[in-house]
Amino acid sequence: MTARLIRNQKRLAEQARSIQSQVQTIAIVKNDAYNFGLKDTFDAFYHGGIRAFATTNLKEAKRLRSYDPNVLVLLLDPSTAFDELRQHDITLSIPSFEFYSTYRDELEGLSVQLVYRNDLNRLGFTSSKDMLKVLEDDQLDVNGMWTHFAYADDFETDRHANEIANWQAVLSDLDDHLSGMTYIHAQNSASFLREGLHEGHTHIRGGVILYGTRPYYQGLDEAIARQTIEVTANVIEITDVPAGQNAGYSAAFTADKPTRLAVCDIGYGNGLILSRKDFPVLINDQSYPIKVMMMSHLLVEIDESVSVGDEVVLYNDQLRFDWFTEHGAGSFSQQMAAFNKETFVEEFIPY
Repeated sequence: MTARLIRNQKRLAEQARSIQSQVQTIAIVKNDAYNFGLKDTFDAFYHGGIRAFATTNLKEAKRLRSYDPNVLVLLLDPSTAFDELRQHDITLSIPSFEFYSTYRDELEGLSVQLVYRNDLNRLGFTSSKDMLKVLEDDQLDVNGMWTHFAYADDFETDRHANEIANWQAVLSDLDDHLSGMTYIHAQNSASFLREGLHEGHTHIRGGVILYGTRPYYQGLDEAIARQTIEVTANVIEITDVPAGQNAGYSAAFTADKPTRLAVCDIGYGNGLILSRKDFPVLINDQSYPIKVMMMSHLLVEIDESVSVGDEVVLYNDQLRFDWFTEHGAGSFSQQMAAFNKETFVEEFIPY
């Protein structure tokens, strides 16, 4: 028996269509499309109407261009591979005035977008004055501007309001240069669901919502994001542990009472993050806690109703990524990126 990973491309396409029908969307497909698979994700999103894609990786950007000659391919990270960018018609993000000054001549003939750093303090210009100098350079093809809202899922502080205000001040300073821009974008999934498309913006950058997970939990019905991944395993043995006895490497579990454990054929080597310990799995529609995580196995505390051969559900429509995120197991991207797809029997539901 082997654990199964089910990728639902049909739902992925439906999710893309649902969001794209509301707002022009640049799809974030970095890190192999959150580990769903770049080509399968591109096909689903394209089928759903999306015509703009962004990644941090030049290799992925080139692959995206090979899928279609006309879509926007935006490289979010800086690159000095100017010939390759030009050859593959990839739009480059300019991360700073220093980058522009250093590579000014090489940037001619490329389409570029300017990045404002904002409170994430990662990449980007730090002042609208420097951005204006680039916009006044008539030899550059600047087709867009963007920033990143790092706090859109923060409901407890004023950080999100501050990052919006910072960005709006930049847009106000550069207003004379914005009317001809094709792409002005800042909002992620959380910001769009909270506030709708901001005035003066052309697109959102959709990430987790496109993959079927809610970017925050409060007030959002799960129907807005149907999960696109299911993970199951199998009970391959049942072991009874007397009170006071141990189970797992280095006595990872000590039974404080006579305890029945199901040995399941999945572990962190398959990509389950270690924070899943003590969280539930489903067996025969009943919830049981993980007590020990090993590379290829889990030990799950069960009752007499569980038998060898029963299916063990790790993720499905009841055990959702966003529920685990809300309860502290890790973000959607952390959970998804960890999956070692080569260790699963994969099933694929096409659109």
